[in-house]
Amino acid sequence: YQEELERFKELHPTSIKRFETAQDSMLLGVPLNWMVRYAGKIPISVDDSHGAHLIDADGIDYIDFCLGDTGSMTGHGPKAAADVIAAQAHKGTSFMLPTEDATWNSRELQRRFGLKYWQFSTSATDANRFALRMARQITKRPKVVVFNWCYHGTVDEVFATLTEDGKTINRVGNIGPQIDPSVTTKVVEWNDAEALEEALKDRDVAVVLAEPVMTNIGIVHPEPGFHKTMRELTRKYGTYLLIDETHTICTGIGGYTREHNLDPDIVTCGKTLASGIPVGAYGFTEEFGDKIAKELDALYGLVKGIGGTLAANAITMAAMKAILKDVLTEDFYKRNIPKAARFNEGVESVIEEFELPWSTTQLGTRTEYWFCPEVAKNGSEAVSFRDFELDWYAHLYCLNRGILMTPFHNMAIMTDAHTDADIDKHTKVFREAVSKIVD
Repeated sequence: YQEELERFKELHPTSIKRFETAQDSMLLGVPLNWMVRYAGKIPISVDDSHGAHLIDADGIDYIDFCLGDTGSMTGHGPKAAADVIAAQAHKGTSFMLPTEDATWNSRELQRRFGLKYWQFSTSATDANRFALRMARQITKRPKVVVFNWCYHGTVDEVFATLTEDGKTINRVGNIGPQIDPSVTTKVVEWNDAEALEEALKDRDVAVVLAEPVMTNIGIVHPEPGFHKTMRELTRKYGTYLLIDETHTICTGIGGYTREHNLDPDIVTCGKTLASGIPVGAYGFTEEFGDKIAKELDALYGLVKGIGGTLAANAITMAAMKAILKDVLTEDFYKRNIPKAARFNEGVESVIEEFELPWSTTQLGTRTEYWFCPEVAKNGSEAVSFRDFELDWYAHLYCLNRGILMTPFHNMAIMTDAHTDADIDKHTKVFREAVSKIVD
């Protein structure tokens, strides 16, 4: 790793200089504090992008397998969206009033996910936050259930974890929580139906919030029948079910929900829907919508905690329509899911060649490897095999050879602009990285 760190410094003098200059104006020299955790100790500074490539401040061209951690899943600057965004910018960007594109988008999301009513936000985090508030308002119940080591953006209730004896506590790294999360949240392990039922028995849980496949602690799939059981249990105890498709929209045009015929009360999504412009959307059933509409009427429109002046702004809605209509189509998935399989097979071939105790998983256009001999069944299993030294080494080795992986975990996303040569280059570089640390 130290050898690769020295190589990084030699290759990136301009990025380093920009980072140093930023120390006086940005906390830690970065616009978001976690960016100092990139493998090179600082992030590269990006000057340009196209398709599946980034160009940094030192003129280095990278194959981008991160794609903004799903934010640019449709590629950087897809023409269909770029043209519409430019045209709308000349007509105005934000009016705090509806446009026809908002109606088109809501009807298209309704078609894709099968839920009646839709609302928009400026991020998937806000979509989750607003949906949780609505569920609590309707049910008059105070708590939510999340799964251990889940991620749903910066929603306060989700930054909790389990102790060895099953107690919900504040997750390490949760900055300044407004309240002890055990007051608001019950945490259970993914794929543990018995624990889920136990959490719901007191009938104090308004909503269960879950990704249909865990994606931020590796890719952790549901065991057969778990989704069916989760739906049955939430109905049994009068609890709403919220499925967060922000990452799992990589599965298909209606996310994992449509591909696997799930039946949630609420769906949230965001990131890739507007070609990287900040966006979130949340849809819910007619029954849920009718109930919250009555609550909103009772509040005389003075709705606190839900909204946002820039939500559903004109340029975001225009970009979303372009993405849903012309880019994120059935054919997009038909073209790119096989690429993820090719990437996965390349990594697996190296794992087999060197007899490594590692494993790989795939979800639609998304693929990942993890430092465990078998695919994890829940968040605790996955986190127990985290190896930050190996992560940093593998990421930096790839970065120094023109390949950008998703930071903090070993995930790659495929888009139209990726070629077989791009994927095979990663396999080659990954093999070189492994060969240097395996006897």
